[in-house]
Amino acid sequence: MDVLVVGDANPDLILRGDVRPRFGQAEQLLTAADLVLGGSASITAAGCARLGLRTGLLAAVGEDVFGDVTRRWLTERGVELIAVKPEAGVPTGLSVILSEVDDKAILTLPGTIPALRPQDITDEHLTGVRHLHVASLYLQPELARGLAGVFARARSLGLTTSLDTNWDPTGRWESIAEILAATDVFLPNAAELRAVTGIEDVEVAAADLVRPGTTVVMKDGARGARAWWPGGTCAAPGLTVDVVDTTGAGDSFNAGFLAARLSGRPVSEAVAWAAAAGSLSTRAAGGTDAQATLEEISPSAR
Repeated sequence: MDVLVVGDANPDLILRGDVRPRFGQAEQLLTAADLVLGGSASITAAGCARLGLRTGLLAAVGEDVFGDVTRRWLTERGVELIAVKPEAGVPTGLSVILSEVDDKAILTLPGTIPALRPQDITDEHLTGVRHLHVASLYLQPELARGLAGVFARARSLGLTTSLDTNWDPTGRWESIAEILAATDVFLPNAAELRAVTGIEDVEVAAADLVRPGTTVVMKDGARGARAWWPGGTCAAPGLTVDVVDTTGAGDSFNAGFLAARLSGRPVSEAVAWAAAAGSLSTRAAGGTDAQATLEEISPSAR
């Protein structure tokens, strides 16, 4: 494999229209409802496969209808699922996303998502893999507590590593300093970068993380992307598209960056691929139906 992605695999139910709940048994009308492949790790893995990487996904999926459709969707997108069996009776996770053009709210049933443990990522899984990417760290607290050791082990086996924490619902951001010390590429948005470092200025926050050697690639919304690495910095604009839904755009962004870097392109070009991939993914509901192809992304990244 070129890349092994570790993290969440579940459906997303994306609701659009009059999505701001009003309690008191008030009925509201939607304009669209889509059940799609969700989970930051799954969307990143699907994006990597679409961009030509041989991609595996290590995730825990339940034996239920949501697990069945998740497995089918991953297979259809060319992702090899390496399934970790959760405890019997635990349902596959599910996210309900209340989507507006410029914002969204996410309601998540964790289900099987927190089932992954550090020991589930074995040397056998890492052998022959070029890169290890971990997503949705704080939906998987047991994995988070041991991820620094996993990344150190992966590096000793010759892999590069990347991390997209997503948001920490607890606000504690535990173990992050130890993990980032073994992370080659950190892929936050601006809010996550500020939360991780406790520094409001993203330039200063990024410099704090780059000093030990980590490359920071920040999702900057419609503005595109910014990146900092030892000895360099760059920015890349997003593309102008007709936005349908922004769900999973950051995960497609990750896939664009990884595909470029694993094909030997420099960081500056990879950042442009990432910004283009994130923008193009917003053309349809859900994170995977409009993910960029190489043919689409290469002209956009030049």
